[in-house]
Amino acid sequence: QVQLVESGGGLVQAGGSLRLSCAASGRTFDAMGWFRQAPGKEREFVAAITWSGGSTVYVDSAKGRFTISRDNAKNTVYLQMNSLKPEDTAVYYCAADSRVRLIRYRISASAYDYWGQGTQVTVSS
Repeated sequence: QVQLVESGGGLVQAGGSLRLSCAASGRTFDAMGWFRQAPGKEREFVAAITWSGGSTVYVDSAKGRFTISRDNAKNTVYLQMNSLKPEDTAVYYCAADSRVRLIRYRISASAYDYWGQGTQVTVSS
């Protein structure tokens, strides 16, 4: 049974940092990603990484502030978020997929088969 367990969310002031973690179990994956959903908005892609080569892709608003990484030994993916802004406030979801795809296709939610339960990130101004 596949499980994705997120942790690390919380309340932080603007300009602060948080590190989200997503521990995966149950099977091997080709890639994992982070998405977020703010109240009243659609789910938005944030970042993705491949397990084997470590290729990454980011949404423009995250470039230079967020870093996605993985620890293969721990089957865990991280999202280091720096210089947080109030507009980063959302529920952040971890996603995983076992099908082999080019990294550029990982910006779509349809490119993932498995999802975590989400973790709340709130950035106060």
